[in-house]
Amino acid sequence: MNDLLNTLFQKLDAPAARYSELDKYYAGEQALAFLAPEARAALGTRFGRMCSNIPRLAVTALAERLRIIGFLQAGAPDPQLWQDWIRNDLDQLGAVAHREALTLGTSYVIVWANAAGAPQVTVESARQVAVVRDPGTRRIVAAVKRWETAKTTEAVLYEADRITRLSANSVGAATFGQFETLEVLDNPLGVPPVVELQNSDRLLDNGVSEMADLIPLVDALNKLLADMMVASEYFARPRRWASGLELGEDEDGNAVNPIAEDHRMMVNESPEGKFGQLPPADLAAYEASVRVLLGQIMAVSGLPAHYVGALTNAPTSADSMRAAEASLAARAAARQSQFGRGWEDVARLMVAVRTGLDPLSLDVRIKWADTTTRSVAQEADAAVKLFAAGLLPASTTLDRLGYSDDEILAIRQARRTEALDMAGTDLKGLLA
Repeated sequence: MNDLLNTLFQKLDAPAARYSELDKYYAGEQALAFLAPEARAALGTRFGRMCSNIPRLAVTALAERLRIIGFLQAGAPDPQLWQDWIRNDLDQLGAVAHREALTLGTSYVIVWANAAGAPQVTVESARQVAVVRDPGTRRIVAAVKRWETAKTTEAVLYEADRITRLSANSVGAATFGQFETLEVLDNPLGVPPVVELQNSDRLLDNGVSEMADLIPLVDALNKLLADMMVASEYFARPRRWASGLELGEDEDGNAVNPIAEDHRMMVNESPEGKFGQLPPADLAAYEASVRVLLGQIMAVSGLPAHYVGALTNAPTSADSMRAAEASLAARAAARQSQFGRGWEDVARLMVAVRTGLDPLSLDVRIKWADTTTRSVAQEADAAVKLFAAGLLPASTTLDRLGYSDDEILAIRQARRTEALDMAGTDLKGLLA
């Protein structure tokens, strides 16, 4: 356990600097890049922050399209599994897990049992959890969660046969020798109850942030915005000049402008004197450069023009909006495939906790909401026509319209109640 725990701690600490940088870009607090030292010295503290926070937009635009609406076990809806899902607030925390994975490249979910024996699920950050995988099967064989309190460092080691709780009487403990074992529990699941949601489309990647490709482009965009603000500050207001005026002197003998900057009227006694102003700076070049960078950002991220503020390309109808968002919808569908396997593993562990079955033997499938921006009227019209033709049952029609399993169940119960009320009314009429 000594070598295993030290390996896990090393894997946990290795990406800390990269996570810190990604957090800054997600929050829009990164420093200005591509800025010459001379320009930085001249600007001083004039700009506290100049940032167009497109990285967060790229993450949230994908995360809001990743919505789980149900599970199938052995090909049929599993109401009990969905109830456990809702009870653990995963209809809300699932979106948090997606944002964490899209931001840092990976996030984690831990499944265990509560005091009543029901599944208890928590969403975890990659800053606190690390795993070791079997290189042959690529399945997790061990995992650790480590966190700090005001005075101690706590850790839990998850293995296939046992769960070990450890504690160190210092903050920042990072080696096995600093911890002492507090408790060892048997693991009846037979697998570590830790699932990784990895944002990667390659086999050997450890998870890639959705913001990674955007960082240099966003740095360039922020540099242009800062330059535009500098130009606006110094040159957009026309600079005035005058000739034929007698310059004054200060106490040290230095020349002083006889017309103060805040004076609204200028008087010149010299008949040869002239007044004028320099032409203001043209900011149109910045707009053209910003458009070039926004085009590259849209190409890399899949964000449509109306997401990044290019209002001249705003869609004029639902169909044009759907076409504009096709790339983003396809990207979201790819993320559903990447995260779907992890969520299915979570669902298997939840069923195993409740039933005691082997999680590897369970057949659980996930149901996602449609990633496209649908026209409600067109979708409803098509679904109703298929239902009226007898090609689809009512439950499948509701599923096509995007209703979740619990919503479909509530609708069916309401319709059943209404049917019984109508039947009761008709019986009373017959008796009368």
